[in-house]
Amino acid sequence: VQLQASGGGLVQPGGSLRPSCAASNSPYRIDNMGWYRQAPGKQRELVADITTYGHVNYGGGMKGRFDISRDNANNTVWLVAVGLKPEDSGVYYCKVELKLTWSQTRPYWGQGTLVTVSS
Repeated sequence: VQLQASGGGLVQPGGSLRPSCAASNSPYRIDNMGWYRQAPGKQRELVADITTYGHVNYGGGMKGRFDISRDNANNTVWLVAVGLKPEDSGVYYCKVELKLTWSQTRPYWGQGTLVTVSS
């Protein structure tokens, strides 16, 4: 399985970004897709994830400035981040759930894309 993330970078406070993540070469169906982030010295936390049916689950404090969408046909997920603050800086990781069987999934992580919010 390959997860190709892109769209991070340097943005000024109040700015926006739209990173994307595309999954390919998976022998399994892709179930949930999501974005997590990790700031230096902090634990990795959920930003948002989305089911194949489009149901979104947001991490604490994320709703309102972050949104997520996906293209099931191309196994691609986007994160829309607006009104960014310096504390939003960190490495943003894409995660997918591989559907092993009807009742079993396995998480698979991408390498991450760096987001820096600074003037």
